[in-house]
Amino acid sequence: MPEPPRDLASQVEAALREDIGSGDVTAALVPAAQRVRGSVITRESAVLAGRPWVDATFRHLDPHVQLVWHANDGEPIAANQVVFDIAGSARAVLTGERTALNFLQLLSATATVTRRFVDAVAGTGCTILDTRKTIPGMRRAQKYAVLCGGGHNHRMGLYDRILIKENHIAAAGSLTGAIRAARSHAPGIVVEVEVESLTELEEALAAAPDVVMLDEFTHADLRAAVALNRARGGPVKLEASGSVSLESVRAIAETGVDYISVGSLTKHVRAVDLSMRLEFTAART
Repeated sequence: MPEPPRDLASQVEAALREDIGSGDVTAALVPAAQRVRGSVITRESAVLAGRPWVDATFRHLDPHVQLVWHANDGEPIAANQVVFDIAGSARAVLTGERTALNFLQLLSATATVTRRFVDAVAGTGCTILDTRKTIPGMRRAQKYAVLCGGGHNHRMGLYDRILIKENHIAAAGSLTGAIRAARSHAPGIVVEVEVESLTELEEALAAAPDVVMLDEFTHADLRAAVALNRARGGPVKLEASGSVSLESVRAIAETGVDYISVGSLTKHVRAVDLSMRLEFTAART
């Protein structure tokens, strides 16, 4: 299981603040001493991701709420399986239910889709990468979920990798000039450049970036790009990008590229169907 992001607590606090505002006026109708127990089930098969967010949600509301998990992040869960049991203050559980399940259904969805792509390229030696096409404010959480699904993270943001695209090249005057400027400006940082043709790839390889992104290449051109890179000794990693689907990803991987970046892992998210079932117990006296 990967390490949760450092900003997890602030994500949970922001989500609860957004939902609760000045106070949960519906939960206030429940006696303060009322207890509840229950469980969360999944109505569909999935890959679990988001446990630390659920734990943090209820811990923030009431540290005495008890959770018992029946699966770890990164593990498959089956339809109608109990994901976790919960017991504690009814007010805290009712207030935290939606926030906790929002995190769990979103992150499990990202992990589930990622696992499907990873399984589709199994045995090819190709790595599935995510992108920056994430839900605002949820990037580190979604990239955590990608890791739970067996994928790998591309750059986290604009600060930890240089990715030179068409407009950067135009501003620098040339592809070669942009790569040289990147090496001079930020030595030690990975330099990647996006190309749209085999001609641009040849220029990029001569300038020796760390990674070349092959944008919207046909399968034939991807194979040609791999052959061209290998003819030069293969020092540069090749990343395929653009119009990647679950149906096409295997064929792309079989061209010999090192990476395939897939924006839909975090962009086209359909939440996993989860349900919390509760049973109210006698209130404390």
